[in-house]
Amino acid sequence: MNELYAILLGLVQGISEWLPISSKTQILFASTLLFSLPLAVAYAFGLFMEIGSVGSAVVYFRRDIHSLFHDRRLVVYLLVVTVVTGLVGAPLYYLTDKVLSTSPYNIGIPMVLLGLVLIGTGFYIRYSRTKLRLVVGLEEMKLKNYIAIGLAQGIAALPGVSRSGMTVSTMLLMGVKPEQAFRLSYLAYIPASLGAFFVALILSRSQVDTAIQVVEPTGILIAIATSAVIGIVVISYLLKFAKTSRIYIIDFVLGAIALILGIIAALYAPSSSPALS
Repeated sequence: MNELYAILLGLVQGISEWLPISSKTQILFASTLLFSLPLAVAYAFGLFMEIGSVGSAVVYFRRDIHSLFHDRRLVVYLLVVTVVTGLVGAPLYYLTDKVLSTSPYNIGIPMVLLGLVLIGTGFYIRYSRTKLRLVVGLEEMKLKNYIAIGLAQGIAALPGVSRSGMTVSTMLLMGVKPEQAFRLSYLAYIPASLGAFFVALILSRSQVDTAIQVVEPTGILIAIATSAVIGIVVISYLLKFAKTSRIYIIDFVLGAIALILGIIAALYAPSSSPALS
């Protein structure tokens, strides 16, 4: 039965990582429901599970990764965004780990706020009297843009806050074309996620060890492999969607998803408590 649960975890991770619905939150739900993990343990396990999603991104964007050897602008973008993400995200992860272990925390509230931000972004773009000038991509982006994207990604260390939702929405407001926004967001995810994985091992080793004991190594491998395969399919679909859809439609749809799931989470998700520590 653990193998079936592991496949379900992989499906949840593989789909939710690339949508603005906070994969951390969905893994929190799934792992607490299927394996009865305490929230603090489930949170650390969620970062551990991102190995599969990193695999998806590396396979899908292998050509972009290869271009790092001769694309200086892309290298600078990834370095700045990753450094800023680490400076913001690592302290937030540490604080969140403590909060989930000792204090009540409803993970649905940040999702609701993110949904409202995405929908608000869609309305702004759709009804702005002055049309936003679309940026081709990195060519017209400045250092301040990289820093803003890194800040958005770092804030996503909080449970309920979607990394892709924050970064894509930030870039759309900058005027980046939808397809480029998704692509740049997914590329920035690779080093950030690897960093989050090592942070989880360093700061939450006991929680990760507990999760491995409960889910079992075989189950974790199955979950990671499943999330990697599903992730490739989801990335491909979303990039095609971004090519053919208007910007505001993307924000409306993704914002609605985040808002609905956030409301459900706020109403029905269990909060952490001191008893879980």
